[in-house]
Amino acid sequence: MIGELTADKLREAYRCGWFPMADSATSPVIHWYAPDPRSVLPLKSFHVPKNVAKLDRQGRFTVTADRAFSEVIRGCAQREETWISQRIIDVYIEMFSQGDAHSIECWENGGLAGGLYGVSLGAAFFGESMFSVRRDASKIALLHLANRLATGGYQLLDIQMTTSLTRQFGAVEVRRSDYETLLATALAQRGDWTAIDRLSEATSRDVPAVADRPATRVETES
Repeated sequence: MIGELTADKLREAYRCGWFPMADSATSPVIHWYAPDPRSVLPLKSFHVPKNVAKLDRQGRFTVTADRAFSEVIRGCAQREETWISQRIIDVYIEMFSQGDAHSIECWENGGLAGGLYGVSLGAAFFGESMFSVRRDASKIALLHLANRLATGGYQLLDIQMTTSLTRQFGAVEVRRSDYETLLATALAQRGDWTAIDRLSEATSRDVPAVADRPATRVETES
C-alpha cells in the first residue's frame, strides 16, 4: 500500500486485511500492517466479566452510537505516544460521513467518559481504538459494541492485536490464513449496524406508558 491515504484506499486495505498506523501524531508517514497471527473477538463466545456486567446493569454510563465520532477518535489520539495522526483522523471522519465508520460513546454526567471507533464493511467490524477518561468506560463501550454487532448479524470483530483489556472479553489469535477465511466470509455478508436501535424502538412501543399501565401492588416482606 503506497501513496496518500484516502477513504477509498482505506476500504480497499481493510478488504485485503491491512490497516494503517502513523509514526506519530505529527508524522506524515503512514505504515500498513497485517499481523500474523491476527486477534479477533468471537461474537458467539464473547465473554463478559462479572464486574463489567454488574457495572452495565447499574447504568452508570449512558451509551450511544455515532453521536460523537470526531470527539471519540480525537479522544483516542490523546496520549503521550499515538499512531493516530491528523491525516488518519481526517480520513476516518470522512469514512464516518460516508457511513462506513462508527463509534460507541459512554457519557457520564453529560460529559464524554470514553468510547471506541472502527470500520464496518459487509458483516465485518474492524475495531481501531478506544479510550477512557473515567474508569471502565471503554469496557462498557466494548460490551455494547459486541451486543450491537451480534444483534446486527455481524460475523467478524477484528481487533488487530490482543491487549490485557480485550483478553478479558475472550480475545483469541488466529493464523493469517484462518483470518483471511473469516474475513472473506464476513465481507460476503451484510451486517446491520442499526438493527439494535430498531429493536429497542419496537420494544419501547410495546411497553405501555407509565400513565397507561394498570395499577399494581408491590408486596413487601415484614
